[in-house]
Amino acid sequence: MAKGLGAERSLKLVDPAHMHLTLVFLGEIGEAAVPPIVTALSGSIDARPFAATFQNVGVFPPRGAPRVLWLGVEDGADDIVEIQRQVAGRLEPLGVVLDRRPFHPHLTLARWRTSHSADRQRALSAQTGTAIARMSVDHVTLYQSRLSSAGPTYTALTRANLT
Repeated sequence: MAKGLGAERSLKLVDPAHMHLTLVFLGEIGEAAVPPIVTALSGSIDARPFAATFQNVGVFPPRGAPRVLWLGVEDGADDIVEIQRQVAGRLEPLGVVLDRRPFHPHLTLARWRTSHSADRQRALSAQTGTAIARMSVDHVTLYQSRLSSAGPTYTALTRANLT
């Protein structure tokens, strides 16, 4: 096997149609808890629409063999952090357990099936220092995800516009 080919073969890319920026991961939610969550996230969000620029790649976890390859937000990151704070603030009173780690907006690009510490440096060496993608942000969508052997399916449950 040629050098480097193993790393590419061990990466499983996220389907572009499934890419999303997670503000709050809810995990398994019982049926009875869904309507109050939908109601809480249906109202508009107090933030102006803005442009987000995706630029730098990174990996999770921060040490050891990486498991996730991600693309970070450069311009618009502070706006996304503020929106995440508002969304979390709406969910916490409903008993949703929130992740207490600092929130870092990113898009997951791929997951390693198997990896080695050296894959971290290979991934991080792909930095270009230039914007990779830019998008307009004007709403937040609550998605329900269902996992199956064919992959995840996402259903939009509500949308909150930025105002």
